Amino acid sequence: MASLDAMRAVQVISPTGPTDVVVRDVPEPEPKPGEVLVEVHSVGISFPDLLLSKGEYQLRPEPPFTLGVDFAGVVIDGPDGFTPGQRVAGVAGYGNAAERVASPADTTFALPDSLSFDEGAALPMNYLTAHFALAERGGLRAGETVLVHGAAGGVGTATIQVAKGYGARTIAVVSTEEKAAVARAAGADEAVLLDGFKDAALALTGGHGVDVVVDVVGGAVFTDSLRSLATQGRLLVVGFAAGQGIPEVKVNRLLLNNTDVRGVGWGAFAMMRPGYMQEQWAALVPMIESGVIRPPIGTTYPLEDFGRALTDLDERKVLGKAVVHVRD
Repeated sequence: MASLDAMRAVQVISPTGPTDVVVRDVPEPEPKPGEVLVEVHSVGISFPDLLLSKGEYQLRPEPPFTLGVDFAGVVIDGPDGFTPGQRVAGVAGYGNAAERVASPADTTFALPDSLSFDEGAALPMNYLTAHFALAERGGLRAGETVLVHGAAGGVGTATIQVAKGYGARTIAVVSTEEKAAVARAAGADEAVLLDGFKDAALALTGGHGVDVVVDVVGGAVFTDSLRSLATQGRLLVVGFAAGQGIPEVKVNRLLLNNTDVRGVGWGAFAMMRPGYMQEQWAALVPMIESGVIRPPIGTTYPLEDFGRALTDLDERKVLGKAVVHVRD
């Protein structure tokens, strides 16, 4: 039984992978000025958690440290703008997979009543990344066509929904028919299999190509993604989930077709600009309220199975967003 000044948290004692992640008692957080004390209900599972558990992330906190990027819960206490009992979601580089967290007000967001805690915990990182990719880096316009790789995963489904919120047509690229069903349920207009996606995309666009490719996969798909672009198309590089090495760009192809390759590093950009995430959240709220944004929740796990959730993510068993329940 935990004492009153201790709480359960998911920790990395040694960065040797998800099977060594542990749940143990840690001290209660003590909020600093400008932080919101939150009772956490749900925590989203994400690739940074997986990489942190292996010691492979760009952030290298000193062990032991607490995992957890996205969370949703109820305000216990906070600065102006937050009231006890208010439902919120929040995001950080790590540290939120705990029974209570002290979250910076700038990265804590009012959670619309239409969404559950699980859906709230699926929102921040993926949907703010998708918004940054499409609106800030992609310059997406209504009526354009967006091709989404890894479309059944958390970032993929978020990208489909945010693109639809901006009035775009979406083509989901997936590896199986099961994943195609997930992408369609998330709102994709069409879903095509990875094998032969370039020709399928060209056929679906009458040979013109797509305006934007959102690529969280990298690896072998990269060249065909470039070849899928219409004139003045933009390929947005979000990540390298395929793990096949970082692809290279033959810049003569960009010149010949008037196309762009653009990096999408949401975290580094947003963290350096106070207030930016709140602006992003405000842009998403109308899409949430209209029902266009509704995060698809995949498997849910108890807190004790956080490590198993990371293993399932590593083995590509996760469809939609996996969520851990901190409390019933």
